[in-house]
Amino acid sequence: MNVELRKTFQFEAAHLLPKLPDTHKCRRLHGHSFKVDIVVAGPCDPELGWLIDYADLSAAFRPLWEQLDHRYLNEVPGLENPTSEQIAVWIWDRLKPQLPLLTEVVVAETCTARCVFRGHPG
Repeated sequence: MNVELRKTFQFEAAHLLPKLPDTHKCRRLHGHSFKVDIVVAGPCDPELGWLIDYADLSAAFRPLWEQLDHRYLNEVPGLENPTSEQIAVWIWDRLKPQLPLLTEVVVAETCTARCVFRGHPG
């Protein structure tokens, strides 16, 4: 039986998007209550009846959360231009080696605006 698991995390952070014109509202310093979904998929272990322990997802994400929560994202190495797209890729690149079953990272900066990243091509 194949399944997909999603676990949602939240972090608070400030950023600005430095490549935008000075007149764009996102060029100014502002903050979000970001939500991140970490998605894994694959076959359930027939013995345990699950794909992975949710606690393992939390443990894998924790070091990233500590780098993101209550931070100025532009100062995080690799997030000098911290768009939702760049944050999703940044998370993917750091989680995928630990979570080979990772299939998707979703970064929402508001309740109506989110980015879905499903890995690098190839």
